[in-house]
Amino acid sequence: MDHSNHVRLNATELTPAILEGATVYGADDHKVGKVDHVHGAGAGSQAIIDVGGFLGIGAKPVAVALTDLQFMRDEDGDVHAVTSWTKDQLKDMPEHRH
Repeated sequence: MDHSNHVRLNATELTPAILEGATVYGADDHKVGKVDHVHGAGAGSQAIIDVGGFLGIGAKPVAVALTDLQFMRDEDGDVHAVTSWTKDQLKDMPEHRH
């Protein structure tokens, strides 16, 4: 996916209502997961990403800092994120527990 024409979200748009459900693309530009929910507010916030699984079954939730993700909106208005993490790196992270 070419992200060059996508618009980065500004700080006021980094809210759970906007970010939850966003597809996350990894270092190889493949889908690596989806944002399940967001913890915290401001600079210390974390996105909980469901990684792996099939149709949401068997996915592993992992926590990453919002600062590790670049959130943007595509031509259709859909929000997604880009990260330097690969799917395997995310799968190797500890499972997030509520």
